Amino acid sequence: MDLSTTTSDNHSIDISFTDHHQNNVSSADQANNVSVPLLLQPSYARSKSLQHDELQNFRISLKWCALDHSSCMGKFLSYLTFLFLTFFVPILSSLFITVPSSAPDDDPVSFNKLVQIPESGLALIAFVTLLRFFRKYGLRQLLFLDGLQDDSVFVRRGYSRDLDRGFRYLACILLPSFFVEIAHKIIFFSTVSVSFPGISPGIPLHSIMFALVLASWVYRTGIFLLVCVLFRLTCELQILRFEGLHKLFEGCESDAGVIFREHVRIKKQLSVTSHRYRFFIVASLVTITVSQMGALLLILAYETNKSFFNSGDLLICSVVQLSGFFLCILGAARITHRAQGIVAIATRWHMIATSATARSDQGKCQADETLACEPGRGDSNSLDIFVSNPSQDPTSFQTRQALLAYLQHNNGGITLFGFALDRGLLHTLFAFEFSLVLWVLSKVVVLS
Repeated sequence: MDLSTTTSDNHSIDISFTDHHQNNVSSADQANNVSVPLLLQPSYARSKSLQHDELQNFRISLKWCALDHSSCMGKFLSYLTFLFLTFFVPILSSLFITVPSSAPDDDPVSFNKLVQIPESGLALIAFVTLLRFFRKYGLRQLLFLDGLQDDSVFVRRGYSRDLDRGFRYLACILLPSFFVEIAHKIIFFSTVSVSFPGISPGIPLHSIMFALVLASWVYRTGIFLLVCVLFRLTCELQILRFEGLHKLFEGCESDAGVIFREHVRIKKQLSVTSHRYRFFIVASLVTITVSQMGALLLILAYETNKSFFNSGDLLICSVVQLSGFFLCILGAARITHRAQGIVAIATRWHMIATSATARSDQGKCQADETLACEPGRGDSNSLDIFVSNPSQDPTSFQTRQALLAYLQHNNGGITLFGFALDRGLLHTLFAFEFSLVLWVLSKVVVLS
């Protein structure tokens, strides 16, 4: 490293470094990047990111889920793991696991085969969704972290807490289901028999099959819940931005232009979120509805006693499906409710500002009458009474009225092909699902 100094007449020192030090720094950075795993490298997010930033937990989760798509080898391992755990292992378990005639309970394999279809279907939907996200966006861009520099400190701190809370959602659903799944699989494999052509049955074969089936369940459930958590975090960020927008309405001197630009930015991100996740939400809804109806028909078709041994898979599958789906739907309904409630807040703000202007005008008229009656008061003193107020501008009322009309026609939140995901849609979905259940029950009663 060469150091040169130049002293001028004013005794200032100019220090300059050569490019040799920069080359050493860049080579050191490249050496560090080589030693860092691919999912932890900043280039994986397609926007500048650090190894120990707020997305570290997400990158580690993607790594353990074999979702590293930053290289050709990573993509190959990701596709291979997905095909093996999503399709190959369930097919093996459906073909080579049988119930011996001496089993105390009735056949549980039919329920086990039934749950393989929706679990693999939801895993396929989630994998395709993540694959599309990785091709078009980075992880930071997917969670709208690149736009946080334009938000307030309140929004940034709240979103940092929500990022940590996102894995709590995942753990609260996955961990209890995992322990119940382990208990069921222990009972299940202690009763059934595993037989492969050319391989003698025994404890090693049972243990290998037990580990594969459990790994397949964890992978398929985890990848589905991961997309649900990503969608919920995106909704939580927009909810925080709406709360920040509510703070802009405090006081009569709020700038309508600032409120308009902030709402346009939030509206654009809501539209982008709706387009990104609409395939996942619609496909998951169809898959879950078909699987639940199929499970109901299968349960009603069997006249045998139901127990944890023969229907435990069905119970766990239903709980995970509904928990993940309602995690998405409730998040979308919350943000849509906030988006629709902005009109009421803007109307109240407009009324307060208009009333303040009217009171100010009334006080101005009273002050004019007082000045006209009091002798010896000059015009210079009147300047102390008539204080200029932006709310008294004749165009301010029209600006607020235009903003209110804009908000009334742009109060949607998360939408699916034009239909808002609000509480009304939740009531409609509940009525639809409940009607299907009643229809199936009515057919069973009539046929019996």
